[in-house]
Order: sequence, then structure tokens, then C-alpha cells
Amino acid sequence: MDRKISRRDFFDGVATAAGCAALRAPRRRAGTGPVLPVPRPAPRPHGLRGNTPDAIGVPHAVRDGRFWQRAGTPEPTGESYDLVVAGAGVSGVAAAYAWTRRHPRARVLVLDNHDDVGGHARRSVFHPAGRGDPLIGHGGSGSLYAPSTWSPEGTALLADLGVDLTQAGRRLDTSLYPRLGMHDAVFCDRETFGADRLVVLDPRGTTERWVAGLPIAAEARRDLVRLFDDPPDWLPGLPDGRKKELLAGLTYAGFLREVCRVHPDVVRFCQTMPSATWGYGSDVLGAIDAWASAGPFTYPGFAGLGLDASEPSPYNSPGVARRWGARDADVRYWPEGADALVRMMIARMVPGFATAASADGITTASFDLGALDRPGNRVRVRLSSPVVLARNDVRGATVGYFDGHRVRTVRAGGVVLACWNAMIPYLVDDLPAEQKEAMRQAVKMPLVHATAQLRDWRAFREAGVRRARFTGAYWVTAELAPPVGTASYRCPRSPDEPIAVHLVHPPARRGMAPRDAAAAGRRTLLATPYEAMEYRVREQLARLLGPYGFDPARDIEALTVHRWGHGYAPEYVRPWDAFYPDGPLPADTARRRFGRIAIANSDSVPGADADAAVSSAYRAVRDLEDA
Repeated sequence: MDRKISRRDFFDGVATAAGCAALRAPRRRAGTGPVLPVPRPAPRPHGLRGNTPDAIGVPHAVRDGRFWQRAGTPEPTGESYDLVVAGAGVSGVAAAYAWTRRHPRARVLVLDNHDDVGGHARRSVFHPAGRGDPLIGHGGSGSLYAPSTWSPEGTALLADLGVDLTQAGRRLDTSLYPRLGMHDAVFCDRETFGADRLVVLDPRGTTERWVAGLPIAAEARRDLVRLFDDPPDWLPGLPDGRKKELLAGLTYAGFLREVCRVHPDVVRFCQTMPSATWGYGSDVLGAIDAWASAGPFTYPGFAGLGLDASEPSPYNSPGVARRWGARDADVRYWPEGADALVRMMIARMVPGFATAASADGITTASFDLGALDRPGNRVRVRLSSPVVLARNDVRGATVGYFDGHRVRTVRAGGVVLACWNAMIPYLVDDLPAEQKEAMRQAVKMPLVHATAQLRDWRAFREAGVRRARFTGAYWVTAELAPPVGTASYRCPRSPDEPIAVHLVHPPARRGMAPRDAAAAGRRTLLATPYEAMEYRVREQLARLLGPYGFDPARDIEALTVHRWGHGYAPEYVRPWDAFYPDGPLPADTARRRFGRIAIANSDSVPGADADAAVSSAYRAVRDLEDA
């Protein structure tokens, strides 16, 4: 309690030991050379990760108008780069990668406010006793979203990195869990129905059989069976286009209540169906997108409408519409998900960062974060360095970042801002007002991803469950790691082995429009300590699996929580975005190049997947080259 409060602590409003450890003054070379990198501690492997207080303290201070009151006058480092990128996530790293492929001798600097690369695409790494190799999972972006529909830029990037999607089926053993009698399940929790009840959704059984196990009213059981097995045409006599127009004006919960007129227990049962995918529940998800996404155990009630499914509705969100013609679903190519893409790109740009750079070797490679910012490298990645200003000038552009002690500036021939688009108006003072307002529309959905390393998964096997959806508890899903292996990585295959289980919490507040729900949920999330989230992991897994021999004190051996207050990029969705699809679309205005400053990040598409991040990066690079 007697340690000094650092400037970074002041900006965040809280004092954190991890932050203090990083706040060392920069060291200069002898003479007038450029500033050497500030020593940074290695990221903590477990505990709270993602948007930690250290990562978001300075951006929040800039947003709130507190930063420049005490930041002092920016000091030049003497460094000059052909390109400076704000953001070391998929989009920022892809922009740097695209630039170096076009300009091999270019000098590039990537700045990021986090203490590790990847942005929302992160990995979780565990070292369980008795397993020679690490156990690896994802921390936010676990799959490649329908890669058969990716943009030309995304497809070309995968090919350049040696990602052979024809091998995806060999990497993921889709039959492992079914062979062991393990299926998806619903955990009707006491938060929703007053009692806990696990119901396994065995695809070999009938709807009546699994619905009979739900702790809901008898009328609700009849309604649910009807919705799944024999829904009528709720809108008889209306043409296809009119039916879809009506669905575009409703949420899925509204469709169930107002059109199907089901018992309230049915609405409660369906509330969290979209939560892990969209970041919000059925009270927000548009009925038109629920129709397009309906599966064997999700979004029932549409089959009787007789809607033309040969093509998407104009009202479907861009991501749903794009996936319509997909030859694949979400592809699990690496156990760490899209984090592998980021590390493969950096490994090809930064000498010494990784011991392997191939699609097969990246999962088990060793990484040296100390190699990222060596002065001799053409491409440098500077972590724990939030960008606080970007401005055009007669010679190119100037970018300022906070190094933990003061604001430092670097010169840039061009700038790609691949950070949160809603933050950019605070970084570029003279951006046109119309563009600033459009950028503020990109309010990301908050999401929390927890990965727990278990001693074994016998209790999951005993319960017959591989993934459980909770109807109203804090974590909405708990899912065993998908059995993805590579040439160098062996996934767990026996219930006696250690394994990772992944949980998702959507903080968005119920009963609000997406942007309002995101903002309200984010405020609650940032006030929730790690200990509370850890307790919920242990408590919910105990409730789910306790009857099958699970003991959280014994069986949970490590836990990593990735807190993403700014998680999924917001797509345009009905019924909330009345301007969609006819326009004008805010993103069209938000992503305009401004002098030597170009805009990337998936917010600028907008789309919540890796391809959106990549395509926006390549577009930003073209914008600078065409300037």
C-alpha cells in the first residue's frame, strides 16, 4: 500500500501492481539516436487477460478528457517509419503484413495497448502435470468463419500462409465425442426456472423425449414440441417478401410472443440461444436472422412459414447473408483459433519471434516477445503502448503513444488505424465531424471468454455432455475443447486426460437495443473483479457436473479469463438498424481515408470475424497507396 501511484495508474483511476512493473522510463542510446524500447514484463499466463486495467486505462482517460491534463508535452523519439499501425490484432498485423509484401524494404511499426499480440484473437496455454506438451485453447476467436465465402484478400492471405483448408476435416475429429456418447445439452438453471435440470439433446431421440425433461409448464412443453416438429404457417395468405419484412421488424423473442403466442416459459428457454454467437440474447436477435440460422435445437418456429430459402433476405445481416452460400461452417483449424494467423504473420516479419511459422508448427512454437521491438528489425511491434494521437502534417503523419511514462511520437509516411473505430475520433482531432459521428456508431459488443484447464473430463463423459447451454446463469455456455490436432499438436482423446473447457459470458444488458445494451453491460463488466468471475466458473461447473463426480477444488487446475469489454464488431441488424440494407451505412463514411491516415479494423466493414479484419486491412493499405 506504500508504493507510489504511477502516471498510468492515475489515468486508469486504479492502482495495479502489474501496471507499476511496466512503468519504467525509456532508455536512450548514446548520442541522439532513437529511443530504445521500454522493458516490458512477460504476460501473465493465467488470471485476468484481455482488456485488463493496464490495457484500457489510457484509452479511457483519452476518451474521458482526463489524459492530456497530465500527460505533458509529447516528446519525439527520433524514429521514422514508412508505415505506423495502431493495433496488433488480426487487422493491424494483416495491414503490416500486406504493406511489407508490397514494399519489402519498408520500415513498419505496430503499436498496441495490450501486453500481447492478437487483439481479440488470443490463445490460452496450460501446462498440466503428466502431459508432456502444453494444452492450448483459444481466448476469443476460436474458428475461421465460413472460409469458403472469404474475400479475395482473406483467401489470398490463407494461401500465402500455407493454410490448406482441405485438411480441416483431418484436423478436427468430429466423431470423437459422439462415439463416447457425448452430445449438446441444455442446463435449465435456477436463475431462470427456479431449479437446476440438465437435459441432454441426443439427436437420436425425439423432441417429446428431451422436452419432457425440462422444468417448464405443461403448456410450454406442448408449445415447444409444436415449434420444433410441426409449426403452422403463422402468417397465412401473405407473400414471401411480406413475411420476411414482418420478421425483419421483430426480435426472435418478439416473434415467439407476438406471432407464435407461446407460453412465457418457452421464451425464457430460448433466451440464450444466440448469446455465445452474437453477444446478446433472443430479446435482441432479429427474427429474420434467427430464421436464417435455425438448426436442429435452435430457433424453432419458422418451418411452417414456407419461406423461400434459395437465397438470403435483403434484411439478413451481412454476416448471415454471406454465409448463405458457404460450403463449410465455422472451421476449427487450430486449437488456438485465429491467434495462429496473427502469429504466423508476425513470425514472417519479425526475426526471432517464433521457432516456427508454418500452419502445422505455429501451435507448438515458442515465442519471444522480447524480439518484437528490436531496433535492428524492419518491422517492430511495440506492446503496452496505447496510441493517443495521430495527425497529418506536410511531411506525412505523426503518431503519439504512451510508453508508461510519457507520450512519445514517431514519424510516419502513412498510418493505419486498426484500433476500435469508436476510439479514433479521440485520436484524430481534426477528423471531419460527420466521420467522427459515423465512427461512434461502431459500439462493440462486450464478451468474456474463460478457459479452465481440467484434471480430466470423466464427469463430462459420465453426464453425456460435450457442450451445455445455460438458460440464464452468468456463463451461457460451457464447452469442451474441440478435438483439433495438428502435425505437432496432440489433442486430448481420453476422458482420463487433462482438457480445456471454454465458457462464454455476454455482459450486454437485456431489454435494450444492441448499442445501449453493450454500453450498459460494459460498465457492469468493468466493475466485476476477476475473483467474482472465477467463482462463477467453479460454481456453475459444480452445478452442471457435480452429480457426475466433478469437484471444482480438485478438478479445475488453472483458469484464464479473457475480458473483452470491446469484443465483437457490431453488424447491421434488423429490427434495430432501420437504415439497413438501403443505406446510407455509417461504415461507408467512417472508413474514409483522411490524408495519410487510413482506417482498418473489422468495425469498418462491419463484421465480427477474421475475414472482415483482413479485408479491411488490405483496403486501408490500398487507400494509402492510392493517396
